[in-house]
Amino acid sequence: MLTPETILKSTFGYDAFKPLQREIIANVQARRDTLVIMPTGGGKSLTYQVPALLFDGLTVVVSPLIALMKDQVEQLRALGVSAVFLNSSLSPEEYQENMDAVKSGQSKLLYVAPETLLTPRIYSLLSSLKLDLLAIDEAHCISEWGHDFRPEYRQLVDVRRKFPSAVCMALTATATPRVCDDIESTLGFTKSNKFLASFNRENLFIEVKPKREPVAQTLKFLENFKEQSGIIYCFSRKQVDELAATLARYKYSVRPYHAGLEDSDRRRNQEAFIRDDAQIIVATIAFGMGINKPNVRFVIHFDLPKSIESYYQEIGRAGRDGLPAHCLLLYSYADASKIRYFIDQKEEPERSASYQHLDAMTRYAEGSVCRRKPLLSYFGETYSQENCATCDNCGMDESDLADITIPAQKFLSCVKRSGERFGAAHVVDILLGSENEKIQKYNHHELSTYGIGKELTKSQWMHISRQLVEKGLLNQEPAYRVLSVTVKGLEMLKSREQVRGQINEAQKKERGARVKSSEFEYDKSLFSLLRNKRKELADEAGVPPYVIFSDKTLVEMAGYFPQSRESLLNISGVGKVKHERYGNDFLVIIKEYCRSNKLDEKYKAPMREKDDAGRRYVAVGEAYNAGESLENLMARYDVTADTILNHLARFIQAGNPLRSAEDLISLSNLSPDQQMDVFKAFDHMGSDMLKPVYDKLNGAVNYDELRILRLCYLCEKR
Repeated sequence: MLTPETILKSTFGYDAFKPLQREIIANVQARRDTLVIMPTGGGKSLTYQVPALLFDGLTVVVSPLIALMKDQVEQLRALGVSAVFLNSSLSPEEYQENMDAVKSGQSKLLYVAPETLLTPRIYSLLSSLKLDLLAIDEAHCISEWGHDFRPEYRQLVDVRRKFPSAVCMALTATATPRVCDDIESTLGFTKSNKFLASFNRENLFIEVKPKREPVAQTLKFLENFKEQSGIIYCFSRKQVDELAATLARYKYSVRPYHAGLEDSDRRRNQEAFIRDDAQIIVATIAFGMGINKPNVRFVIHFDLPKSIESYYQEIGRAGRDGLPAHCLLLYSYADASKIRYFIDQKEEPERSASYQHLDAMTRYAEGSVCRRKPLLSYFGETYSQENCATCDNCGMDESDLADITIPAQKFLSCVKRSGERFGAAHVVDILLGSENEKIQKYNHHELSTYGIGKELTKSQWMHISRQLVEKGLLNQEPAYRVLSVTVKGLEMLKSREQVRGQINEAQKKERGARVKSSEFEYDKSLFSLLRNKRKELADEAGVPPYVIFSDKTLVEMAGYFPQSRESLLNISGVGKVKHERYGNDFLVIIKEYCRSNKLDEKYKAPMREKDDAGRRYVAVGEAYNAGESLENLMARYDVTADTILNHLARFIQAGNPLRSAEDLISLSNLSPDQQMDVFKAFDHMGSDMLKPVYDKLNGAVNYDELRILRLCYLCEKR
């Protein structure tokens, strides 16, 4: 019998689900509408692809970009899964061929754009079929509060109404709590079945550097990433073209990407990057939403992004294979001023919202706390770890910080004495004793703080001002950047409490993604040979290299040296179909390399769910189905009845059948009417968690009874 676990291993080649994947799949199997907020690289696509292979009917996946659909379909076909897409890139003949594949039931998954799904032609097609699952990817496009709102997405609720029996999933990698609420409301989700994965991407090293000589800084950075794939984001088309041309002169394999290029050139450049024919893409933010390239080893922001959401989504394109990747942001106050100029041209309320986004972005860039704390806080997640060890601020020693109490007192006093009506630049002019027109106009040359800060440069003072805002000693109004002293700042002035910070911006030591690169040792020469073979096979098949195998899979091959069918199937990402198609090509290379270099195969233990005890529910369920009693199972494993009941519940929730519930119902001490009340509560609240059902019944039924009746309920539902 097919289960999520068997599909995961045989089709996708993985031994264990990532966090939350299994719970999400169980929720969808139970036909409950599901909202999934999971970071890029967290495995969102598996949460609808696995149910699609379990359901009898069709799964429709709504996706906003042609590139995204094409990529997913190519990867599924490489796994032996029949999937098609319908969009404007197809010829009339191909379009009809894909329509026929869906109509005949040959294809289990159909990928469409929202505007395609809303057409009468597709509605007519779907009306003749059993639609089991509607999965809406990039669901933040539904919300007017999201960073990429698309009006046609809001019309998807009409599809929900036309196919009420289909379970609906909404999936996104970037959504604030407000956006999540809007998605649920728009799609008409009757109750919250929300799965929020951690937004923390541990394999990303996050760094912000002062932007001084950006081209030279970029070239120096790239020295550490020879022949590695990466994306460089720029603010303008002109900057994209200039930087791409410069990198090409330095012999980098690079292509530009922006809206000013011809469609054919954009497609060609994107395809070259995806297929590893070009290593670096220099792009505006128009690039990347439809890209599922897992081996991007770095992302550089040459200019400041407009919002935290955009920034998070863009760095999320790095390290999707779980291997280390480096994200560098080059920050200058001038970039923020440039964005602010464009915001000024907007109308309200868009202008105020844009100021808030930019203010959050600049506070993040100028901050000295762990990069993950403000980044995750923006998405409603608390990061409690003191030192993440994979960002520039956490890599900074305490000795990098100086006593800046006196400069802080001078700055706060100057803000106060000038009336708390000006921005940082004007306050710095007062401290430096400037004689400019604005100083004279407001008689600020007569202030006691005039000229008392000449021991520092303007750049140093501006850096100190940003730290004081971040430490909560100063407040900065978003639109006009006016500074005012906070209550905390006033207390600091009175108590003369020590303030530690940086005088100069360039005090951070050089660190990088090398921090975690030693986690898994592998043979670099063998990896290079395997990568070349992958490229050769990919070119022959006309697909991107990662469709054959990911870098992570090749890294494991180059680390464990598998030399048999069994050991190759034990490598992460090698499923049965991929082994049949490509396994022998890679085994030949590995065997020859090991023979020449006198290397032996290393044993790789199959990954288990935590440990053997974590899989015990399977053994318990199978023994129960074979006729073993609860008492015997309790004695065999030396556990209580509650534990056995929990194992059986987990067994059935994993999609396995369980024999008749007659002997289970006899364990209950409730009357038939009371039992019926409990079953109704399960209908209303779901069966995954017992506490909501307990609360629904006002505590009238204890947990022992609920465990028994949940099992009976699940048996009846199968």
